[in-house]
Amino acid sequence: MTEFRTHFPPVNARTHEVCGPSALSFALALAGQLGGTVLWLREAWWGDQINPVGFAPYLDPQKLLLALAPSHLDLLASAEEALRSGSVALVVMEITKPVGLTEGRRLQLAAQEGNATGLCLLPEGMGSNAAQTRWHCAPVFDAARPATDSTLQRWEITKNKSGTLKAWTVKWDAQTRRISVVSEAAQR
Repeated sequence: MTEFRTHFPPVNARTHEVCGPSALSFALALAGQLGGTVLWLREAWWGDQINPVGFAPYLDPQKLLLALAPSHLDLLASAEEALRSGSVALVVMEITKPVGLTEGRRLQLAAQEGNATGLCLLPEGMGSNAAQTRWHCAPVFDAARPATDSTLQRWEITKNKSGTLKAWTVKWDAQTRRISVVSEAAQR
């Protein structure tokens, strides 16, 4: 457990990446852990809408700002400005195209300047060399567990500029708004 706490939440004032089927859960849990205002950016062409009330088990919906960018470049520019501003704790970017090394480095510098955390939600296999860490998150399916226990997830660091690669089975606790590591013995 102690080792997990040295990795999550990820290092502040840096930009990180997450992919996998549970990437959204990772972003919500991170937002809940960091507290403060969260800016959630996505491209305007997406047909579905994000419902802030659905985030309530993770964070106060009043602390969530949703913004639609006309293009990928506008999304990155908006994220950079928000990170640099120092007005938000977290900027979540739903990325659909690769982030170049220059753009990724600009996001890192903006996060450092504004003392904020950036998080790119991206498709698997895509990522920037500038990211501090990259996580892969997926649900854990176990036929032996009760159907009511659907929150187990495997969070794995697949890239880490300043440490080792590691994986944990975790569970969200809505009452405490915290991630708990599930021990190997408890998984059986």
